[in-house]
Amino acid sequence: MIIKREIETSLKDLSKKYPVVTITGPRQSGKTTLVKYVFKNKPYLNLEAPDIREFATTDPRGFLNQIPDGAIIDEIQRVPELLSYIQVIVDEKRINGMFILTGSQQFELSNSISQSLAGRTALLKLLPFSISELLPRYAKLDVNELLYRGFFPRIYDHNLNPTKTLSDYFETYVERDLRELIQIKNLMVFQKFVKMCAGRVGQLLNLQNLANDVGISHTTAREWLTLLQASYVVFLLEPHYANIKKRLIKSPKLYFYDVALASFLLGIENKTHIVSHPLRGNLFENMVVIDLLKKRFNNAKQNNLVFYRDSNGNEVDILYKMGAKLLPIEIKAGETISKDYFKGIRSFEKIIENPFGGIVAYAGNQTQTRGNINVCNFKDLDNNILEKETSLLG
Repeated sequence: MIIKREIETSLKDLSKKYPVVTITGPRQSGKTTLVKYVFKNKPYLNLEAPDIREFATTDPRGFLNQIPDGAIIDEIQRVPELLSYIQVIVDEKRINGMFILTGSQQFELSNSISQSLAGRTALLKLLPFSISELLPRYAKLDVNELLYRGFFPRIYDHNLNPTKTLSDYFETYVERDLRELIQIKNLMVFQKFVKMCAGRVGQLLNLQNLANDVGISHTTAREWLTLLQASYVVFLLEPHYANIKKRLIKSPKLYFYDVALASFLLGIENKTHIVSHPLRGNLFENMVVIDLLKKRFNNAKQNNLVFYRDSNGNEVDILYKMGAKLLPIEIKAGETISKDYFKGIRSFEKIIENPFGGIVAYAGNQTQTRGNINVCNFKDLDNNILEKETSLLG
């Protein structure tokens, strides 16, 4: 039984408005399953297959002539020159929904698309399962299980061991995807770099410090971090900048697109290791931040998340942009509501006008309203954001 993906509505809608829809996302996030399910009657071609890739590379016109009505073309970044030929076809035929393209890289692919398909393609990002996609069938999963298993569809579809699966995933990524993007001479040093990133999950990124710990140059560290972003391994949450008197921190915070990959890289091999792990709170924060990002992407919206931190250490985990307004959100891994949970939002309110309070999302089940701050279980965060948005519009 296929778990219904929330992005499906946006995908169908955009295919009626654009000749090309391009879906990027991490490997094994479910892109192929999604597009083959939604577009059952379209021919399917996968450029990972050597013979198909060779045909597309050496004879692009012949390759595309075999699919005169369009097709699903998987892993388009393997033959980016195809995009120019697709441009000619869609300009001539002017038919929406002709081509559905997928890719596992974002920067390289978007550069190709901006040159060849600007204005002709809708862009979507599909990340692994969201919490709300999993809940109907996996409601009994507790927080520690989620942090250990993560959200890659294959782990759930085939009931796979997360440690083994993520080990294979990481090895395949290092051995194959990295070689497509750049030649890295010492793979062991790169693997150490990624593990050091996992040790900084949910923390401010100090690139020089990271480079020193790994034993590489600052330039190499920046280059490798860009690779991890381009291939949907790490996500950098940018800080909020504003013309206010407080001195704001300008470093981003580092997260992983799938929390279980960070857990694996930290040496966590079962859910009991999560319980007492010193970075459990950081991993929980990672999961909730990325889930908010998934909600945005699944509705064909851009990332609107930033965080707040000043030089005095006052911090809010997420500022959720609503037009010109900012909704502060605190993320807490504990199950008991504490007055410390409200400290960040209250300090933020003294600095920036905040018309609708904030939200504390935590691991407990008790729901409260403290003044203008909603306290909710992390699984209900999206509904609480919607409630705040509705009150703003009202």
